[in-house]
Amino acid sequence: MSNRRGPRVAVLSVGALCAVGIPGIGTAQAAPAGPSHPAPFSAATAANVPSDMLRAMQRDLGLTPAQAKQSLVNQFDAGVTAGKLRLRLGGSFAGSWVSGKTSETLTVATTDAAAARTITAQGARAKVVGHSLASLDAVKAKLDRASKSHATTSSPVWYVDVSTNQVVLLSSSPAKARAFVKSAGLGASDVTIKRSDIKPRPLYDLRGGDAYYMNGQGRCSIGFPVKQNGRAGFVSAGHCGRPGTSTSGSNQAQQGSFQGSTFPGSDYSWVAVNSSWTPTAKVNGYGTVADRDVSGSTVAQQGSQVCRSGSTTGWHCGSIQQLNTSVTYQEGTVYEVTQTNVCAEPGDSGGSFISGTQAQGMTSGGDGDCSRGGTTFFQPVNEALSVYGLTLFTGGDHGPGPGEPPTGTWAAGTVYKSGDVVTYNGASYRCIQGHQAQPGWTPANVPALWEQV
Repeated sequence: MSNRRGPRVAVLSVGALCAVGIPGIGTAQAAPAGPSHPAPFSAATAANVPSDMLRAMQRDLGLTPAQAKQSLVNQFDAGVTAGKLRLRLGGSFAGSWVSGKTSETLTVATTDAAAARTITAQGARAKVVGHSLASLDAVKAKLDRASKSHATTSSPVWYVDVSTNQVVLLSSSPAKARAFVKSAGLGASDVTIKRSDIKPRPLYDLRGGDAYYMNGQGRCSIGFPVKQNGRAGFVSAGHCGRPGTSTSGSNQAQQGSFQGSTFPGSDYSWVAVNSSWTPTAKVNGYGTVADRDVSGSTVAQQGSQVCRSGSTTGWHCGSIQQLNTSVTYQEGTVYEVTQTNVCAEPGDSGGSFISGTQAQGMTSGGDGDCSRGGTTFFQPVNEALSVYGLTLFTGGDHGPGPGEPPTGTWAAGTVYKSGDVVTYNGASYRCIQGHQAQPGWTPANVPALWEQV
């Protein structure tokens, strides 16, 4: 959300393992980086969070500190197992999600009943469904295309719900929703229409979650500090400003200007700052928790716990409800955002969403507030990093930035998606969880993210 002076506009601006098989839930093993050090992204590091952060999860999620820590470990294990199963199942993969108080249950859906044994053998729960994830994504893509020429104000949110194996459209007017579905060339059986009065709006309003001001007036929140070819800055929501818009920090000191911005369609931007500002690999805990370290951007599963930092309401936690969601604001539709049940208010726009120490995205928009609760959407951070050629700042000097590595060669700073294949030290590896490669996170050193092929 941003917060603007004058008329108040509310904007919510969501080594090689192939030879040994897939580790089961709760037993995922990462190859050690050394005799006494865990791999840089591993179950051990996933659970290594401050105690006050665990207390915040207890407050918002009803967990004890021990349960919160166990949940982080379980989510890590689930991500590894789900990523590998997705590649094994191929076209029959129909999605995955975690559930249970401590995310102890991973469910993997498939359209192939014969694949159920493969799933359960890895400690996951198998669910045989009628539609593959690829087919559901194709249905949603048709809605996305249709929304560019069809009004969706009364039907502002649609998404792929893997847990129910359907594409869902939320609408206050079922009749208009049906017309929208028809305009996409889809039938009544392709999309489930659910009545809802949700009214998302952008949250108009160098540490993640800190306030900044646009042209000395509107206020938004920093997403995550980044670098581009050595130049420091941060990512935020696209609706907060346009290229050339100047910014000042929470202390009102001159800060920088927007270099790139996209909204609607997507909702991301990046701001380059002047030499008076130094990026940190931190997210503001606003006194509720210690400032959170940021060590990467591995994508969390549906059902995972996630926390948000913003300059209006501070630190709040909840869960990821849906990936790949499309949401319509007054200004237009934003695609492929993530839906959560974390609250947010105007001024929180652009602020950090983080799971454990992994950056997830920047607050986009939503419905509700932090008094009565609500729904908030965030723009996944990896897309912004890839589009603008940015490197997520995780501490230290990582050099000039992502650049273009030789084709197929692993390189720090590159954003990888599940299924991407790279070469490293003469071997081939396949990505099992989407992330931006960090220095030292080589494929041979991070089996939670790569498998040798």
